[in-house]
Amino acid sequence: MAAVDAKHQIIVEAQAHGTGSEQELLIPVVTAMKGMLKDDTLITADAGYHSEANLKELAELEVDALIADNNMRSRDERFAEQDKYKVLPDPIHDKGGKPRKAARYQPKDFDYDPRAGTCTCPAGKQLYSNGSDCTINGYAAAKFQGAQRDCMPCTHRDRCLLTPQKTKVRQVAFFRGKKDGESYTDKMKARIDSPEGRIQYGQRFATVEPVFGNLRHNKQLNRFTLRGRTKVDAQWKLYCLVHNIEKLAHHGYAQ
Repeated sequence: MAAVDAKHQIIVEAQAHGTGSEQELLIPVVTAMKGMLKDDTLITADAGYHSEANLKELAELEVDALIADNNMRSRDERFAEQDKYKVLPDPIHDKGGKPRKAARYQPKDFDYDPRAGTCTCPAGKQLYSNGSDCTINGYAAAKFQGAQRDCMPCTHRDRCLLTPQKTKVRQVAFFRGKKDGESYTDKMKARIDSPEGRIQYGQRFATVEPVFGNLRHNKQLNRFTLRGRTKVDAQWKLYCLVHNIEKLAHHGYAQ
């Protein structure tokens, strides 16, 4: 992960973590930059870093931020016709068409009893509760998860799991409505959907994406060649340092 200054595209903080989830990486980077932040500093991040917990902690840290959610573009009328610009498949290449996959089981296909707090999957197996009173994006929810002894040999895996070859068990959540009070997610949605918020967030693409393009394409950092978090973190920081030196040289600091 890297944080980039919007004015000069200088990388001001870089960290490498051994996790596939981006949500938990946001706060450590923001905390590391706390001494650099000014009163008018605005942090922007894509939907991978969006969570109610992150937004709450940013508010408690008094850090001004715009964090997109997964449905941001669907609410933006500027992207209403984006589907017509997608590249269509070549009809001459394969006239037989691609076989349609069976629809994956949805929460409605599970037998959920809110009073008893139980959930049964379409295969008739009992799921166990791993969160009877959770908050997901400001909504009260109950979460359930299957047992490996039931899910692994199940003949419904292809219909139940998005990636049956990787995912071991199915998880499902049932929502009971929005919790009292306006959530941090609701506040962020209102702000990022405003005309000013769209302009401010739109500047993120021209700030950080060219930096990653430079590192991956020009510097050919397509993969890390070391192993272990400490070594990977050092290699990532080294590439970021080279990027910063190049930026300084282009701005005349080498003279």
